[in-house]
Amino acid sequence: MGGARMAAAGVRLVQRAERVTVVGGTEAVGRLPALWTAFRALRRQLQYKRPDVLVLIDFPEFNLRLAREARRRGVPVVYFVAPQLWAWRRGRTRAMARDVTRVLAIFPFEVGLYQEAGVPVEFVGHPVLDVLPTLDRDRARSGLVTEGETLVGLLPGSRGAEVRRHLPVLLRAAMRIVGRRPGTRFAVPVASTIDVAGVETAVRASGLPIEVLRGEAYRVMAAADLLLVASGTATLEAACYGTPMVVLYRLSSVSHALARLLVRGVSHISLPNIVAGREIVPELIQGRATPDAVARAALRLLEDDVARAAQRAALLEVRTRLGEAGAGLRAARAVLRERDGAAGR
Repeated sequence: MGGARMAAAGVRLVQRAERVTVVGGTEAVGRLPALWTAFRALRRQLQYKRPDVLVLIDFPEFNLRLAREARRRGVPVVYFVAPQLWAWRRGRTRAMARDVTRVLAIFPFEVGLYQEAGVPVEFVGHPVLDVLPTLDRDRARSGLVTEGETLVGLLPGSRGAEVRRHLPVLLRAAMRIVGRRPGTRFAVPVASTIDVAGVETAVRASGLPIEVLRGEAYRVMAAADLLLVASGTATLEAACYGTPMVVLYRLSSVSHALARLLVRGVSHISLPNIVAGREIVPELIQGRATPDAVARAALRLLEDDVARAAQRAALLEVRTRLGEAGAGLRAARAVLRERDGAAGR
């Protein structure tokens, strides 16, 4: 199960991942028939094709059930980008210890947690380091701003529901920023999964000096003086460029209530803060993610050179903790070791 890039890499897809990908609890309800169809198709592959090894990537509610099916059939299971035991239901540790042959950790602090849970684990580094291009800041800014202008990147997310929740907040926050700093310019990189026409319509209606870009998220991350970004992998990517940011996130009210019941022992939600072990970027979540609050946090950073420099230094420390590029190759080697080990048993 995967997307276009996996297909291009030579994977024969039994199911398309984009048909089942969801965010939040209530958002998953509409995808239940597609989820069940995908699960049955993959279970049949385990039963009748019996692969040498099953590689799971993220998507724990679905993949842990698939891991159980693989274990029952004697298929070794390697979990890459594994469930976040440090955030979500700790009861998952029992399922992991029972059904998963090896975890390939992408954060160094995960190793001790999985070892404590009795799950074989090794740190391979974060895959984001394999895909981030090296970008020259001046070249990235060319065509977006002139010398001396301030550029703020608006990154509402890569899923439709995220954009619908976050883009209106970001646009209203941008209006407040322009009211205080009239020369500020903005850029919105639109993910390939999002209808760019809808974003362009909303931006035109705002009347703001906003450049809408098809893709080019990395360019905006490298070019911006500040990012207003939805919590997710984009925050870690931006951290690798050392670009100061304000993080926001909104879920549906029901999904947020479920998350509060399930999440334990976590004081931050953005990946830079989690990796750093302290708050280095402002987080505005759910009801706190208002246009006024986002604009205030942004203006505090834009108007304080010392605060921006301190955040930039902390973000580059986060980058160092992620290890070295080559996570994909190290993960591939680990998968092959499990395959060879199973063949020798």
